Amino acid sequence: MHYRPPRIATRALILQDDRLLLVNAYAGQKSDLWCAPGGGVNPGHSLPDNLRREVHEETGLSITVGPPVLVNEFHDPTHGFHQIEVFFRCTLSSSGTLDPAWRDPEGIVNRRAWFSRADLATIRVKPDSIAAAAWGATMLYDPLERIVP
Repeated sequence: MHYRPPRIATRALILQDDRLLLVNAYAGQKSDLWCAPGGGVNPGHSLPDNLRREVHEETGLSITVGPPVLVNEFHDPTHGFHQIEVFFRCTLSSSGTLDPAWRDPEGIVNRRAWFSRADLATIRVKPDSIAAAAWGATMLYDPLERIVP
């Protein structure tokens, strides 16, 4: 298999009232997998600038980007896809109210919700270390894993 160069993405770990903001980023609700808001990095822009843009597109919320807390890698060996994600601890710089009328301009994110740490045990979420990163105090590395459908 021929691999393309790795794609770099940023993700936001936003806690409010001890709940973590997650999104479902599968158009047409094709999957029940939840992840932190964020996405691919545009060249020529800093990781925090990309993250602010992505979070706003996916949630309608404005954030302040804090320190990185997790680096996660995943790949799809069948199609040669490899993504490196840098997760940042973030805070809201505006109200944390999710507007039900908000729509992701790219049409990828179809659901957004706040989850308690206990809730994470009842849903499919990636990466597996997301709770430890969101509620923990140390920098983590989540080794290369296969992409989840």
